[in-house]
Amino acid sequence: MAEKQSKWKIFTAGIIRENPVLRLVLGCCSALAITTTVSGALGMGLSMTFVLVGSNIVISALRKVIPDKVHLPCYIVIIATFVTIVDMVLHAYMADLYQTLGVFLALIVVNCIILGRAEMFACKHTVVESALDGLGMGLGYILTMFLMSSIREIIGSGSWLGIQILPEGLDKFGLMNQAPGGFFVFGCLMAACIWVERKLNKPIERKTCGEVLLEEQDAKQPATAEGGADQ
Repeated sequence: MAEKQSKWKIFTAGIIRENPVLRLVLGCCSALAITTTVSGALGMGLSMTFVLVGSNIVISALRKVIPDKVHLPCYIVIIATFVTIVDMVLHAYMADLYQTLGVFLALIVVNCIILGRAEMFACKHTVVESALDGLGMGLGYILTMFLMSSIREIIGSGSWLGIQILPEGLDKFGLMNQAPGGFFVFGCLMAACIWVERKLNKPIERKTCGEVLLEEQDAKQPATAEGGADQ
């Protein structure tokens, strides 16, 4: 079985080494669409983190109660509950941000980051560990959104959080506010993350879904054999 990770390692994993967007390449749709402004990107990042931490805690607390055959629908219902809370709060108190996020706010329900952490981590670990994992992944997501949006807003609009940074007479690179600019910044940040990873000499361990399933089966076999021997 895998060695038990420390709580600090669980918390920090999602910031750089297993960054959900730059290293695991999850949740890229919202990361590319919302990062034209810093305010919208931070709003999306905080909303995602709230849903991720809340759903991780609830799923971990109910991991022994939720039947295996219907675990995915149960996860979606739990996630949708937290998304509905965020949706109603933003609609009531932050109408401008609510309009900026648009359909991407509702799509948090099926975001691969949240479903992936529920399936791969929260359903197998304690509540505290799942909360730390959700918080770390959320911070990694916020950091990525903040960096992407800062670069795109400054170069594309000449402003940052509504503050004029570049001289008004200077021509702006409008392509940064469009899809090609988002992909360009995304690729540059991915390359920078890989460079930092190599400098730290801690490359991420990539595994296919089949390898993960085989490891889980191997981990269950000793327990099954011990149970048969006791009988």
